[in-house]
Amino acid sequence: AGYGAGLPAMTSAIYPPPGSVALVTGASSGIGAATARRLAGLDCRVVCAARRVDRLAEIAGELGEQAKPLELDVTDPSSVQRLGERLPEGWRDISILVNNAGHDVGGRRAFHEGTSEEWASIIETNVIGLVRVTREVIGGMRERDHGHIVNIGSVAGFQPYATGTMYSSSKHAVHGFSESLRLDYVSSGIRVTEIMPGMVRTGFAQARWGERERAERFYDDFGTCLSPDDVARAVAFALQQPPHVVISQLVVVPNSQP
Repeated sequence: AGYGAGLPAMTSAIYPPPGSVALVTGASSGIGAATARRLAGLDCRVVCAARRVDRLAEIAGELGEQAKPLELDVTDPSSVQRLGERLPEGWRDISILVNNAGHDVGGRRAFHEGTSEEWASIIETNVIGLVRVTREVIGGMRERDHGHIVNIGSVAGFQPYATGTMYSSSKHAVHGFSESLRLDYVSSGIRVTEIMPGMVRTGFAQARWGERERAERFYDDFGTCLSPDDVARAVAFALQQPPHVVISQLVVVPNSQP
């Protein structure tokens, strides 16, 4: 056999196929908004999902006919279960899911300094919410034997740090879930990717503390940070691979020492 025997045939097809429907959670700002813009640039139709309807309307307006805003609370089972019926008919066959919604409200302090409710809220959004949305969408992917699930994890999912007890725990869970999910569907048309960014300069820190100046100081003190679009490009890279290629895990970090 000659060189390349047994390898998939080279094609000129475009991935993801133009017109693919992508659902991006947490799309009202930061990584989610940047990802929605990137996917629209790849000629996807993007369902921009989040709780902040006003911000979703702005982003959907910016993207025009390629976007649909969807009010979605991943911590509310009924909101997730009614996801499909609240979309127009031609937008229900979701072939790309980007699980991005998450928070660290109450984080960056020692475990005993937070309440059980604060810590549970991080798990509820970052882990259980991600599971809910994935479970709701994967049925259609299985019926069509086609889909790509991209989970936004974190380097905290394999590098714990002091004052990150629950956030790191949540991202460890996302890491384990993503890899096991990929193995569940390894011989099917469903692919699973985990993107694990380092420090990204977004509104995340401000949401954590509710203080803009403290958040800006936090990022300044850290040094070089990724931008939301850096992560969005990584998402796009994984989605653009041909069907026989799976970017199972992709770590993206700033080119500096913290």
